Amino acid sequence: MKKAFKIFGIFILLLIIGIISIPFLFKGTIQDKVRYLINEHVNAKVDFANIDISLIRSFPQASVVIDNFSVINHAPFEGDTLAYSKRIALDMSVKELFKSASEPISVKKIIIDEANIAIKTDSLGNSNIDIAKKKDTNPEPVLEEKNSSFTFDLDHYEINNSKILFKDDISKTILSMTQLNHSGDGSVSGEKIILDTKTNTEASFSLQNTEYLNRNKLNLDAKIELDLKNQKYSFKENKALINRLPLEFSGYVQLFKKYTDVDLSFKTPSSDFKNFLAVIPEAYVKNLDGIQTSGDFLIDGIIKGKSDDTYIPKMDIKIISKNASFQYPDLPKGVKNININTQIKNDSGLIDDTYVNIDDLTFKIGQDSFAVRGSLKNLTKNMIVDMMMKGTLNLAHLNQAYPLQLEEKLNGIVKADIQTNFDMLSLEKEQYQNIKSSGTVSLSQFTYASPDTPNEIKIENANVSFNPGTITLDKMQASTGRSDLNATGTIQNLMGFLFAKQDLKGNFDVNSNVFAVDDFMVGEKESEDEIANSNTKKVTEDETMRIPSFLDATLNFNSKKVYYDNLEMENTKGTVKIKEETAFLENVNSNIFDGGIALNGNVSTKNKVPTFDMALDLSKIDIVKSFNNLDLIKGLAPIAKALTGNLNTTVKLNGNLNENLIPVLTSLKGEALAEILNAQVSTTKTPFLSKLDNQLNFINIDQLNLKEIKTNLSFNDGKINVKPFEFDVKGIKITAGGQHGFDQNMNYNIKLDVPAKYLGNEVANLISQLDQKEANAMTVGIPIGISGNFKNPKIDVNPSQAIKQLTQQIVEKQKDKVKGEIKDKGAEILSDLLGGKKEKDSTKTNTEETIKNTAKDILGGFFGKKKKKDSTKTNN
Repeated sequence: MKKAFKIFGIFILLLIIGIISIPFLFKGTIQDKVRYLINEHVNAKVDFANIDISLIRSFPQASVVIDNFSVINHAPFEGDTLAYSKRIALDMSVKELFKSASEPISVKKIIIDEANIAIKTDSLGNSNIDIAKKKDTNPEPVLEEKNSSFTFDLDHYEINNSKILFKDDISKTILSMTQLNHSGDGSVSGEKIILDTKTNTEASFSLQNTEYLNRNKLNLDAKIELDLKNQKYSFKENKALINRLPLEFSGYVQLFKKYTDVDLSFKTPSSDFKNFLAVIPEAYVKNLDGIQTSGDFLIDGIIKGKSDDTYIPKMDIKIISKNASFQYPDLPKGVKNININTQIKNDSGLIDDTYVNIDDLTFKIGQDSFAVRGSLKNLTKNMIVDMMMKGTLNLAHLNQAYPLQLEEKLNGIVKADIQTNFDMLSLEKEQYQNIKSSGTVSLSQFTYASPDTPNEIKIENANVSFNPGTITLDKMQASTGRSDLNATGTIQNLMGFLFAKQDLKGNFDVNSNVFAVDDFMVGEKESEDEIANSNTKKVTEDETMRIPSFLDATLNFNSKKVYYDNLEMENTKGTVKIKEETAFLENVNSNIFDGGIALNGNVSTKNKVPTFDMALDLSKIDIVKSFNNLDLIKGLAPIAKALTGNLNTTVKLNGNLNENLIPVLTSLKGEALAEILNAQVSTTKTPFLSKLDNQLNFINIDQLNLKEIKTNLSFNDGKINVKPFEFDVKGIKITAGGQHGFDQNMNYNIKLDVPAKYLGNEVANLISQLDQKEANAMTVGIPIGISGNFKNPKIDVNPSQAIKQLTQQIVEKQKDKVKGEIKDKGAEILSDLLGGKKEKDSTKTNTEETIKNTAKDILGGFFGKKKKKDSTKTNN
């Protein structure tokens, strides 16, 4: 007995050792098997992080787990991920681990977790799933392969929390399934396999840019009979949910070499009108519990026939409801008299012959009724639309009858009586003569309030007339905040805008008593992070004002008052042409700052950073008002703060705009011509002029009156360059030029040609020896350097050169005078000169002393009050 236990113990020990060691021994075999499959069959980059083998995880089966498995395409889909799975688990018999890399391995169970599969076909017909290696056209004879590397004899399979995308650029088909969970269990019945499957996902589907499903929830419990010998797949005991709409279907799909045979039928299991509400996504309908319904709703469809390169199965799908109604228990109004009679049909099997008939679609909310009838034909190519709409809708009643859950508040009455007929090709080619429309639409007492608009928008009346080729806005009276609008005009392509994603084209005349730009501006939103932490400056979305990208329109406007930022303009007229997110301003004129402004240019929000390019002409504007309200004037001419009067200026500039479409000064580039018509200077308003006035005592800057002074400016990279310009103030010729920045730093050079008679009594005495004409013409050039900034300027007055120039002029004049006297007196003077050499030397000494004293007086005149000199010293 002890021996038996000993043998049993050894067996258990060997078993444990085997369970632990086998995964390590055969891990290489499985890895070789996977790599063998890749190298033999796949033309793509295939990778995986790790392969793990366990005999415990799925005991008594062996479990193989592949982590982070990916397939990445080569050209023409270079770098695209065809498939990825975070985890693939395979269960198989332990004996499969003992097979070589070239022998087939039988798999019993497969679980795929968090897969992401993207199947794409480009416009040239290339498919990213075409990754099988091409076989040689003339291969060498080889033995026929009887087995593949993996065979599946599945008892169970799963796909968990995965995504599948199918995108075909040729047919413009997109099918997306997210949050996909699918499982199946297999059983054998004779030569057939029965799969019991369960599927749930969110599906989105679009065809030819028309969206038919948008994240609609799909649930399917289906038993599928697989007749692999005849390639026939039959659906038995199937139940599906689209959102919450129940459907039952049956039939089969059978594959033949040249075509596929389809025979499917489906219908709603009951006629309860709740089935109709169940089609609508839950986000829009709340809970259906407690809702009262009457009438019926049925979907009954057949899809039957052959499918190949030419034909599709014929179909006949009916959607019918008669005299139905519904009302939510917590809402005051219901929707009544609902009638639906719609049919989707194809009788020929040719895809172009598929059509939709809306024979009846009517409903009533309160006393308002609305009806739609029409048809859609030639769906896949040049769709033909024939539609009639007639009725009245009170927008306020919509949310009282149906839980729309809108943040916006809507009120107003819409009345419509329209008949239209058009084809999509005419819309796309803008052949509006082929669009046959007639009727009217009116909107009255409309109000719209939303967190996205700063004020409630009101439309008192709006009337639109539909005519062949054009649509006319007969009248629109609207207001929001302080602003009011009256508009008329024409719309060229409303149908193209609504159905063909074209820009809305039109011409409008807009009149307004008051137009305040901030009534149409949305304030910056705070993100959740900003709310949680006031010190954090993060914005979840771009809050920059944008010119609508869908507009291609011309607006002729006339407004009595326009408010823009802190500006007030009167009698504003002009034209704005909007296209491709750019507003082109033409011949815009307005009254501003007691003068006028004219502008031409453009503003564009097409790029991430808005830009502008503008030509401005400001005429006879008030300097004080323009300086106080225009940052541009403050930046270009800070000295204007000290002026009162009027100026003209023409400016050509371009640059960037901020989120409120205000110019960013440091980005400006351009040039300007400024002309001061008349202006009084006040030195107390700026330290720059005050400090300069204190150093120039021969002139009182505070009492200057400037007239007709012109200067040219250019600006770039935040710097303003002022070209040298000249002007005259009370006989003083002034030349100025230099540079300053929008940061208020400056570097200027000024030269004053000052009449000598302004520089003190001593200078006056000295030049009195000259004749009156010479004395009046004599000037002194005084250079002044100005640096620092406008609040703390540094002023450098250098009079030494000017003094040297003045004294030299006086000496030359005296020499010329002496020479003339010598010639007049002749020999007498010659005798005096021979006898009086020392006296001449004394005169020269006295003259030089006089010049020195005069220079001191001039300096005193510059930097302080002039000091009186001893007359005896001067005359010696």
